[in-house]
Amino acid sequence: MITAWEPAMAGVLPLPSGRLVRGRGLRQPLPEGPEPAFAVYLLGHAPPPVAWEARWIRWPDFWLPSDRAAAREALREAWERAASERVEVACGGGYGRTGTALACLAVLDGVPNDEAVAYVRKHYAPRAVETPWQRRFVARFR
Repeated sequence: MITAWEPAMAGVLPLPSGRLVRGRGLRQPLPEGPEPAFAVYLLGHAPPPVAWEARWIRWPDFWLPSDRAAAREALREAWERAASERVEVACGGGYGRTGTALACLAVLDGVPNDEAVAYVRKHYAPRAVETPWQRRFVARFR
């Protein structure tokens, strides 16, 4: 049984360790293919209900998480679970908050903080991480 994403699937970020995490925008239809086992949703309001386990981090569009400790905890759980499960990280559009969270996962995976945004832009989406304060959040993430 395959428990991780297929590396060639659209929106899937390959981390240096081999972990795979799908990023996406919730304003788009659910992609075809397998469902995640776990997801972290980064929205200013509660996400729609899903059939899989999910955590919601209150994170207004273009800003930073309202509770940074809770965000770190949820991202660490996502990173740990991505070793053996399908994990998804998503916001409304799939670029700013999602890109920021994916860059934080790259940091947890060993990418230096000052290289994580470039890593995600190269391997996920060139538009990932939209604001200076999101870049600063990644630079200071631990």
